Amino acid sequence: MEIIGWYYLHENGDLIYKPDPEAIADIRDSDFARCAWAMVPSDRKRAWEILVEALALGANTSRISELADKWKCNDEDADKFAAVIGINFERDGNQWCAHTLSFFDLQESPAGFGDSKLEAMADLANHLGVTGGCLWRTTFSDLVATH
Repeated sequence: MEIIGWYYLHENGDLIYKPDPEAIADIRDSDFARCAWAMVPSDRKRAWEILVEALALGANTSRISELADKWKCNDEDADKFAAVIGINFERDGNQWCAHTLSFFDLQESPAGFGDSKLEAMADLANHLGVTGGCLWRTTFSDLVATH
C-alpha cells in the first residue's frame, strides 16, 4: 500500500488534501493541523477512518459529505467497514445507533447516534475518546477493538 498524499484537519474545520507522500513533514510541524491521515487509494478501511475521525474531530460536514460521495462511502458500504472493525448498527427511532460488539445497554456501554451510519460512527468515536494527532495516535478502529 503506497501513500500518495495526506489529508489533514485544519483548526478551522477544513479537511485539506496535500498530494505529496512527503507532505506529513510540513503538516506535523504546523500549528494549524489538528490531525493527519495518509491517503492510500486501495485501502477502504483507511478511507472510512478518515471520514469518521475527521467528522468526530469537527471537520466541515459538507467536505465530509463530498468525500463520502466521491469514495462511495454510503450506509451500505458502512456495514462492510463495521463488520471488519467490530461495530453493529441498529435503528433507534429515526436515527442509526452504532456500538461495539461488547454493547450491553446505553447506561453501561458507549454508543453513537446519527442520521447516517457515518454520523453514528463519528458520534461513537467521540464517546470512545478519539483524539487528533499527526503521527502516532489511537485510531477509531483501535478504540473499537479495546471496548
